[in-house]
Amino acid sequence: MGALAVQDETFGDLLRSWRQRRRVSQLDLAIEADVSARHLSFLETGRARPSREMVMRLAEELEVPLRHRNRLLVAAGFAPMFPEREVRAPEMHAVRQALDKILAGHEPYPALVVDAVWNLVAANRAAGMFMEGVPAELLTEPVNAMRLSLHPDAMGGRLVNLAEVRAHLLHGLRRQAEVSGDGRLAELHDELAGYVYPGVDLNVVHVPGPADILVPLRIRHGDRILSMFTTIATFGTPVDVTVSELAIETFWPNDEETAAAFR
Repeated sequence: MGALAVQDETFGDLLRSWRQRRRVSQLDLAIEADVSARHLSFLETGRARPSREMVMRLAEELEVPLRHRNRLLVAAGFAPMFPEREVRAPEMHAVRQALDKILAGHEPYPALVVDAVWNLVAANRAAGMFMEGVPAELLTEPVNAMRLSLHPDAMGGRLVNLAEVRAHLLHGLRRQAEVSGDGRLAELHDELAGYVYPGVDLNVVHVPGPADILVPLRIRHGDRILSMFTTIATFGTPVDVTVSELAIETFWPNDEETAAAFR
């Protein structure tokens, strides 16, 4: 968001927006933040100006992402607190080293690193299977992992259980957009929800059975159908915006046939 848009935002409006997004009443937030409900009301209406410490305390209680904590600080008249460095910056060497070790250590199975809007930051060699046969326009930077997952000309056209994977991913993306307050995620959700898959019934609902544990990704790969599940990891206690938004998604074989195929 540009500087002009940030200047037009008031601290009170942003605070109220985050409080309502978290479905927390003024009274509950006041109790958790150890401040009077009256003072909190004055902060939201602009009748009182918060201290830097108060901004950070309220942001912490509302679990506001670091990027948006900076916006709260700027709207309250303070300088941003959390830097945003490029992944390739010298200061990020330790982070890059950790990512490289995780990606390499997960082979022969796929693993990738994405940013806040699911743009691909890094991937291991095994993740190349997701790019096979994908049109060049979908591999133009920034490559988006969610778009690759559901686009009809990418993995969306190879998923055997497209309906259930699509429903799961769209639900998660919509929830992520609501929780993060990131309009880019809402736009991405709407784009993916609009994809058309001729001949595919998207209303098919799989009712989990007693033996089900996870929703697998069942992907056609050559003459095989690979079945995988994923885990997502993030960095603990980040104080850099970029690091706070990085996520490592690792893919694991859901059966021995898939494990053997990767080996």
